[in-house]
Amino acid sequence: MRRLVGISSKTKKSIMALMAFAICLTSIHMAATARIAKTAFSTQQSALSQGTSTQTDLLAGEQPGSAPANQAKKIEAESPVPLVTPARQRQIVISIADRKLALMEYGQVLKTYPIAVGTRRTPSPDGDFVIVNHAKDPVYRHGDKEVPPGDDNPLGSRWMGLSLKGYGIHGTNVQSSVGKAVSHGCFRMRKQDVEELYTMVQVGDTVTVRRERDAMIAQVFAAPIAPIAAKTLAVAQNNAGEMQIASSEKTAVETTEQ
Repeated sequence: MRRLVGISSKTKKSIMALMAFAICLTSIHMAATARIAKTAFSTQQSALSQGTSTQTDLLAGEQPGSAPANQAKKIEAESPVPLVTPARQRQIVISIADRKLALMEYGQVLKTYPIAVGTRRTPSPDGDFVIVNHAKDPVYRHGDKEVPPGDDNPLGSRWMGLSLKGYGIHGTNVQSSVGKAVSHGCFRMRKQDVEELYTMVQVGDTVTVRRERDAMIAQVFAAPIAPIAAKTLAVAQNNAGEMQIASSEKTAVETTEQ
């Protein structure tokens, strides 16, 4: 019996020792887990802090006085091509009743010109149009008839075609016809006037034509010439004098004029 009890006591001690060892391992494991969790939390907080800092910098870059915004302004200022191109605000208004053409910019009249309009049998069209092409020293073409550039050309020295096929604003070989209702539908101008207007407009500009003298037409042609008109015209003429013709080929124009 003593031996059995002795054996039982030794077994008990062994079991207790194993339990103590297991508890020790568990404590070590828990401490390690806690340390890992703490490290991961610190890393996450650091990443979040960096992300917030980056986001703040990005938001700051959108503020007018920030360094990125100033850099963007510098790039835009130094860029040979503007990052934002302003829309063109120049248009032509024609009054058939008054036989006049007005060149306007930003709602102000730059200059008015006398014109010839269509007859009752061949009236000029009214409506809203766009300049779709223009030509210097055009070749006149109507049916089988063709006239090269020169003093006998019915289109004169300049042509600005409207979005209505066959109709346009052009010069004339009969200067005395300007101011009268004698054309076949196109709008004729004196040589000096059409050459000046040609330097001021481009493809894409709008042309508004009114047959009756409504309130809009009355306001346009009663309005005083804008103070900046002389300077604007001078700049346009200087720019035109420096322009080079891209092609030496003459442009043939099919028109209603006969």
